[in-house]
Amino acid sequence: MPKFRRKPVVVEAVKITSPITIETTEGKLSGKAGDYLITQADGAQFPCDPKTFEKTYEPVKTYVDVKKLMYKVLRKIKYKLKTG
Repeated sequence: MPKFRRKPVVVEAVKITSPITIETTEGKLSGKAGDYLITQADGAQFPCDPKTFEKTYEPVKTYVDVKKLMYKVLRKIKYKLKTG
């Protein structure tokens, strides 16, 4: 039988430091200090307890365009050398 994996979804999340209550389409949701506040791509927010969050989500590695960064740095150096 074929196996399937749930597609990953990228969300933004922050760890909250004080209790909050959020109004959602499903009603009010409460989060306590230490929970994560998740913001989905569509803007929907909800709190999530730390254990569930850490089991479900992993950090997204960000990509840095090194070539673009180096050109920017070299242009600044060249400009400073010209203007002396």
